[in-house]
Amino acid sequence: MLQKSKAKVLLVIMVVQFAAIILFFQLRSHRQGPSPEEEPGGRVHVLILSSWRSGSSFVGQLFNKHPDVFYLMEPAWHVWQALSQGTAAALHMAVRDLVRSVFLCDMDVFDAYMGPGSRKQSSLFQWPVSRALCSPPACGAFPRDDIGDVDTCRSSCGKEPFGVVAEACRSYSHVAVKEVRFFNLRVLYPLLTDPSLDLRVVHLVRDPRAVFRSREGTIGDLMRDTRIVLGRQWESTKEEDRHYRLMQAVCQSHTEIYEAARALPAPLRDRYLLLRYEDLARAPLAQVSRLYNFTGLHFLPRLQLWVHNVTHGQGLGQYRFQTNARSALNVSQAWRWSLPYRKVVRLQDTCKEAMALLGYRPVLSEQEQRDRSLDLLTAMRPSQPSGPGP
Repeated sequence: MLQKSKAKVLLVIMVVQFAAIILFFQLRSHRQGPSPEEEPGGRVHVLILSSWRSGSSFVGQLFNKHPDVFYLMEPAWHVWQALSQGTAAALHMAVRDLVRSVFLCDMDVFDAYMGPGSRKQSSLFQWPVSRALCSPPACGAFPRDDIGDVDTCRSSCGKEPFGVVAEACRSYSHVAVKEVRFFNLRVLYPLLTDPSLDLRVVHLVRDPRAVFRSREGTIGDLMRDTRIVLGRQWESTKEEDRHYRLMQAVCQSHTEIYEAARALPAPLRDRYLLLRYEDLARAPLAQVSRLYNFTGLHFLPRLQLWVHNVTHGQGLGQYRFQTNARSALNVSQAWRWSLPYRKVVRLQDTCKEAMALLGYRPVLSEQEQRDRSLDLLTAMRPSQPSGPGP
């Protein structure tokens, strides 16, 4: 009885929070009208659409390091933090509206999710990984065209006022956002057809077996997110089964996003690009060139050198949520010698549709799994959506 009462209270709180947020946006829209940034024909907007532990932080940094790009990493973290009793589907609209506002450099949107006194740029989730927040006009930690580093930014720019975020955003030709909190493409249709946006969607996928192996080391860090994705299934699912349920939701979302993209009208289909992490690991320079061509960026020589160095390091990297020099090829294959075969079998059954669609070959024995000479990356089935190719 007590649990039911508690659940009703939480539901009422969520309803009130959603109503307050909707009212906030409606009042602000009527008060302000369209801003100069909402005029069509301005910036290019890039949405890196992926899931946790899929290499999305690295792909985000490919854009972040470019001197023409203003980049934010997972701004919708603030939505899920403030409305953690919601489900992924229920929060889709709030996440989409926040991302749209970020694309338009309207950072007042964060007022709905940040508490009183959170008016510094350091209040933003993972703010030091954004080069644009560490260089002029936001801060002077290093020159604007410098690749920069997180530690210097964190020590030098943590006290800058929140207003510099919008100011910096407006000074760039490209605004890029990395998000792991969209689970279908339909919710993004209003952004794809919005005349005030020039949106390009980079859909990053990764072998589910590699994702699962990577998630095993971050279970505690991602517990809140897993709970939101599973929703009501969380309580009724055994702890050892939750990770497979999560992977089922992730694989299903990649399948639905890919198929929805293929069904788009041609002009919108050309705004979508599928990228497999394994292709990026095998041919970093070629794939980054492909990404930059898709989004209208020049692949500068110093960035070519950075990409080569960061993908040809030693080992698997030191930190779970940072982009460090590592062997990208070894990272992409690490599951083959570290994940028990019984887990691989279950994952392959859980994600068989997505694996077949996206070109990930199942292994039929532990011997096949350990045989690194056996190529498990196959051609896409069916063929990729039309648009810029490699």
